[in-house]
Amino acid sequence: MSAFETVESRNAERRYVKTAMKAPMLSAEHEIELARRWRDDADEAALHELTSAYMRLVISMAGRFRNYGLPVADLIQEGNVGLMQAAARFDPAREVRFSTYASWWIRAAIQDFVLRNWSIVRTGTTSAQKSLFFKLRRLRAQINDFGDARMSREARAHVAAELRVDEREVEMMASRLSASDRSLNAPMANDGDGEAEWQDYVADDAPLPEDVAMASHDGAVRARVIGDAMARLNEREHMIITERRLGDDVVTLETLGARLGISKERVRQIEQQALKKLRSFLVDNYGDPGSSGLLPAN
Repeated sequence: MSAFETVESRNAERRYVKTAMKAPMLSAEHEIELARRWRDDADEAALHELTSAYMRLVISMAGRFRNYGLPVADLIQEGNVGLMQAAARFDPAREVRFSTYASWWIRAAIQDFVLRNWSIVRTGTTSAQKSLFFKLRRLRAQINDFGDARMSREARAHVAAELRVDEREVEMMASRLSASDRSLNAPMANDGDGEAEWQDYVADDAPLPEDVAMASHDGAVRARVIGDAMARLNEREHMIITERRLGDDVVTLETLGARLGISKERVRQIEQQALKKLRSFLVDNYGDPGSSGLLPAN
């Protein structure tokens, strides 16, 4: 019995299974008739009869996922959601048995529930990861590769070829499936001052507060210096330096020439003239500007 399950839930599950197994099977003709009544007339009695007949399909499908540590009753409930979705979308004109159509929706609903609840960490966010999550153990068993997360190179290559995924994704999923969730507040070791927790050893990649403050201060000073220097340029020089040196995308000399009605060579000359003005101002007031990133060193 799963840790999530109780005696009451197990008894309720047994009663549900007995009820489901008592529902009569449907002929293809009657099945189509019920589907049409539900689709065209919103006949809830027809819907109930149609879905009740295939509750055994939900139970069978849920049983295939019982080894993921989740309550079977919850798996059945999610399968019933998929069954209802299938009934809402089923088109009797396609001449396909409802059971065939509903199987996909039931399995998809149960798989989505397993992926959302198997771990507190989201698993199977891509189609490749989802395929690996549900098929990796079976494929490893087929080649007798039983064990922990460390797969042999041959085993990884075999699984990757079978599922058409990258070998690195195979290795990562094998590691994920072999690990269990662990609280960051769980005690790790005794460090002399009390029990240390796992969160005490988690590295923080964010910049230190003093680094943030220093960067903000330096940025403000740099902006003021650049503003003072740019104020020494005339309107055309200011525009060329802004477009060529201060924008995210560098505008070409040819583009600026067309905008100003001059040749690109003349734009280059004006740019060099403006750079000399800026460098002269910065050297006179702040020293060598070569390290500022605004102007070239030479």
